[in-house]
Amino acid sequence: MFKVVINFEDLIKVFIVRGIVFLEEQKVPYGIERDIYDYTSTHVLGEENGEPFGAGRIRKFGDYAKFERIAIRKSHRGKKLGHELIDFMISIAKEQGYKKVKIHAQTYLTEFYKKHGFAIAGEIFQEAGKEHYTMIRTNID
Repeated sequence: MFKVVINFEDLIKVFIVRGIVFLEEQKVPYGIERDIYDYTSTHVLGEENGEPFGAGRIRKFGDYAKFERIAIRKSHRGKKLGHELIDFMISIAKEQGYKKVKIHAQTYLTEFYKKHGFAIAGEIFQEAGKEHYTMIRTNID
C-alpha cells in the first residue's frame, strides 16, 4: 500500500497526488508546492490497485528527519490511511538512522500528529498562506 519511490513513474504519481490536494483543494501556489528539495528527498507513495492516493516526503533537516508534503486524496480520507502513511514514514526515517522527526503541521492537524507522538514546539506561523505549528517527535527508536 505504501512504498518508497524508486522510479520516475512513481515520482510522477506522488506529484499528481500533491497537485490534487495542495494545488487544487488547498489552493497552494505551484511555486510554493514544488521546490528544490524534491530532488534530494525520500518520497513515499500510497497506491491502491494502481491508483495513487497518498504522498509524503522525508528530508534531512540537521539531525532531524523532516516530514513534508503529506497528502491523502479526498476519496481515501476517513480510512485511517493518513495514520498508516505517518507510521510508514516513521519506519523509513528510523531505517535511515534518524532518532527525531520534525513536521510543520497545519493547525487543524495537531491532534492527528499528537496521536503519533509529536508535540507542538513553538508558536503558530504562516506557511503557504495557512497557519502551522512546528511539531517534533524525539523518540522514533
